[in-house]
Amino acid sequence: MAKKHVLRLLLLLLAAMLLMAGCNAPATPENLANDAGTTQNEEEKNMATLLYQGHGSFRLTTAEGKVIYVDPYVGEGYDVPADLILVTHQHSDHNQLDLIESRNPGCELITEQEALQGGKHQTIDLGYVTVEAVEAANENHDPAECVGYILTFSDGIQLYAAGDTSKTAQMETLAKRQLDYALLCCDGIYNMDLAEASECAALIGARYSIPIHMAPGELFDRARAEQFVAKGRLIVAAGEEITLSGE
Repeated sequence: MAKKHVLRLLLLLLAAMLLMAGCNAPATPENLANDAGTTQNEEEKNMATLLYQGHGSFRLTTAEGKVIYVDPYVGEGYDVPADLILVTHQHSDHNQLDLIESRNPGCELITEQEALQGGKHQTIDLGYVTVEAVEAANENHDPAECVGYILTFSDGIQLYAAGDTSKTAQMETLAKRQLDYALLCCDGIYNMDLAEASECAALIGARYSIPIHMAPGELFDRARAEQFVAKGRLIVAAGEEITLSGE
């Protein structure tokens, strides 16, 4: 009986030692990779994203989960309730508000009218994002009826939505802002062409420059996008979603 008791104690001791060893498992490469993957996934959940819907339309989701639609016109992804809708001007390929299926309580709509109150470009702080109206103009777009927007998110990321425009005097001042993203039209029909868009990208100096609004009636044209020249060029296809990073 004594031997059985001792054996039972030894088995219990061994089980306890194995349990403790499991709780303090060595940091193997596999374990570290799993931990890093979990951390990375959690970080990505708290980062802003951009869904390029096509033409001049895109949807932003902030780190707080706020949803911003810019110039709704084409593409997919209008099923998420809006917290903010931005319209750069009233041409029909930028203001199809009915595409947005629903709006959250308190949803804001900012068009060129609110952005140009009193003929001056306005800055509107919504907490999760600051919306700054900037110049947009060319022979097809009256500067009194058209704007671009610089969005500054709560995490400090700055994104420039140029709207329909050619090169403006204000662009020369943007390099000092050290913008993170610039979305530039380049259709060459109603707006600047690829060469001028590339020139503007160099002038603005954003970390990433994204060509959009490439041709009337087209969601996306990869051949034209690849002709856009910019340091930090980032080609985003229609329907593609990217994470916005400040690094």
